[in-house]
Amino acid sequence: MADVDIAGLLRPYLQPLAPERLRLLEEYLALLLKWNARTNLTSVRRPEEIVTRHFGESLFAAEYLFKSPIKTAIDFGSGAGFPGLPMAIYAPETAFTLMESQNKKATFLKEVVRTVALKNVAVFAGRAEASEQKAELVTMRAVEHFEESLSIAARLLASLGRLALLIGAAQGERVRELFPALDWQTEITIPGSENRVLLVGKS
Repeated sequence: MADVDIAGLLRPYLQPLAPERLRLLEEYLALLLKWNARTNLTSVRRPEEIVTRHFGESLFAAEYLFKSPIKTAIDFGSGAGFPGLPMAIYAPETAFTLMESQNKKATFLKEVVRTVALKNVAVFAGRAEASEQKAELVTMRAVEHFEESLSIAARLLASLGRLALLIGAAQGERVRELFPALDWQTEITIPGSENRVLLVGKS
C-alpha cells in the first residue's frame, strides 16, 4: 500500500484532496484489496488501476456534482462502493445511502463504513424497490439489467433532484429515449477514457 501514490494517480481527475481525505481513501483501498483477494468484489485487481478506474472516475463526478451543497444522496447498486464511497469521502457533509442487494457486497460496504468511520454513510442491504427513501442526488454505475435499474434509480429521485450516471458513451442516447422528461445535460468525458462519460439529468 505504501507504494501506491493515490494523490498522484488522482491528479488528472480533480483538484488535490486534503490529507485527511487521502488517508480515508487509503484505508478504503486497503480493505478493498484485502476482501477482493478472497471474494470477487471487482474484477480490477491492481491497486493503481483501482485508483484510476474506480476512485478517479467517482471523484471526477463528485467534483462536478458537489459544486453546490447536497444534503442527501443515494448510490444505487453500489457494489464495492463506486461511486458512493469515494463521493462520501469527498463530501462529508452529505448524507449518503449505499443501496446494495447482494449480501457479500453489502457486508463489505458496512465493514468499510465501520472501519473507516464514515459517519455520513448508511448501507441499505436490500432491493431498492423496497425502500421509500428519496434523495437530491442519485448515482448509478456498472449495474446489471441497465434499463430496469435505470427505471428504479429514477424513482429514488426527490423533486428537483439529479440523476448522475457513469456509463459508456454509447448508452447516452438510449438513456434519453427512456427518460425524456428529465433535463439531460451534455455528456462529460471521463479523463483518460475514450468511451466513459458522466451524464446528469435533472428532474
